[in-house]
Amino acid sequence: MNVPESSDAANSSSCSSGDVWAKLVPSDSRYSDLEIRSSEMVICSELKSSSLEKYEWCKITRNSDQSSATIQNTSSNTILVDGATVDDKDDVVIYCGSEILPGPDRADIFIGVPVGYLSYRFKVMPRPVACSQQLKVLIDAEHAKCCICLNVWHDVVTVAPCLHNFCNGCFSEWLRRSQEKRTCVLCPQCRAVVQFVGRNHFLHSIEEDILQADCSLRRSDEEIALLDSYASIKSNLIIQTGKRQQRKRPRPSLDEETDGVEPLCPQCVNDSSGFRCNRNTVHLQCQACGGMMPSRSDVGVPQHCLGCDRAFCGAYWNAQGVTRSNSHLVCDRDTFKLISERTVSRIPFLAHEKNRHEQDITERCIRHMGRTLPDVISEYIGKLNNREIDRTRMPLNHAETITAATYVCNDCYDKLVSFLLYWFRISTKNCLPPDVAGREDCWYGYACRTQHHKEEHARQRNHVCRPTRGTATPHT
Repeated sequence: MNVPESSDAANSSSCSSGDVWAKLVPSDSRYSDLEIRSSEMVICSELKSSSLEKYEWCKITRNSDQSSATIQNTSSNTILVDGATVDDKDDVVIYCGSEILPGPDRADIFIGVPVGYLSYRFKVMPRPVACSQQLKVLIDAEHAKCCICLNVWHDVVTVAPCLHNFCNGCFSEWLRRSQEKRTCVLCPQCRAVVQFVGRNHFLHSIEEDILQADCSLRRSDEEIALLDSYASIKSNLIIQTGKRQQRKRPRPSLDEETDGVEPLCPQCVNDSSGFRCNRNTVHLQCQACGGMMPSRSDVGVPQHCLGCDRAFCGAYWNAQGVTRSNSHLVCDRDTFKLISERTVSRIPFLAHEKNRHEQDITERCIRHMGRTLPDVISEYIGKLNNREIDRTRMPLNHAETITAATYVCNDCYDKLVSFLLYWFRISTKNCLPPDVAGREDCWYGYACRTQHHKEEHARQRNHVCRPTRGTATPHT
């Protein structure tokens, strides 16, 4: 008995053969599966189990979604697809599991189920597993070492324009000493003038992988603590070159410190609060306005947000009495200030994993209790200060050190408020509005991914709870 096969015409007009992406599986086990390799294939096979003759009866074209196809009737007879008739030259979309019956005449269909005809089931093959495999990169540990301490990087930073990498603590100490002795900072490896330095988060992950693969390269806890004590680079630093120009005539004393250097910030031009930038002053770029400010450790206000380690200039310039001008950008004080000085007027968009139904329930719960949102947040900031709240899931850096007296940016404050509202809901389960009090907890809790794309599931299940099953598996 012959096996169903594709026609020669299909092979010449379709894409070059590759992996099997679909099959036509015959109902009669005596026939082999018809493998479909090209994106467009004309099917030529037996129509009846009692006949050995082959007929061209359809063309199957793969659809762009990769999980369905379009079948076109190329015979003079009618074919059945999932019980529906498809006439000559007509087409219909088929999916994995669709049943296809080729060749019956209309008379046969009206009588009932056609007898003696072969039926096929369309089957889409799963995609190759190799497509989801991760690329493995091999790196020699010798190429991941700091040339200052000769150990694998710790909290790696990258300098520009030469793009060499060092430990944060090592380069911070090099930077401090260079500023004391030289007019410019040179790269410890190639001696190029350094204009920029910043933390390299991509290489930091490589650093961790190397240490995990070879424990002998790890430093002692004492060495790491010492390096961390030296580290001063928390965000991107702009370093002025400050090269001295050779002159035959002496430079005027007023311009001695600033001649030939482009002013980056207001204190590069004028003295403010007893401070003025010089040639060696390292500058930070504000992440809110893009303006510059000198990097200083001798001021009473922080220049970095403790929640994200980014630099913000609002608190610094406010303390220095400097305001925005046409020549230099300066942030408003409200962009970076103490948690205790902040107020909240609305539930943040990030709250409850952006589930708007849970946000609405929290808002109704607060009103039902006769309270206001600022009152609730003030209470829970007090609980945070008294360490009455588990900080494990707090989405901020240095979570254990954050208090009401911490300076944070607007984004980090929204994250903090969202975190506190989670604990408010956990603590007030018995005060929920009656229409939602009886909802069952979702198995995956706050980690549920289905709540983001299935409105009904997000509304019918409580997601302000801990996962009791997986943390990454979606609902089926």
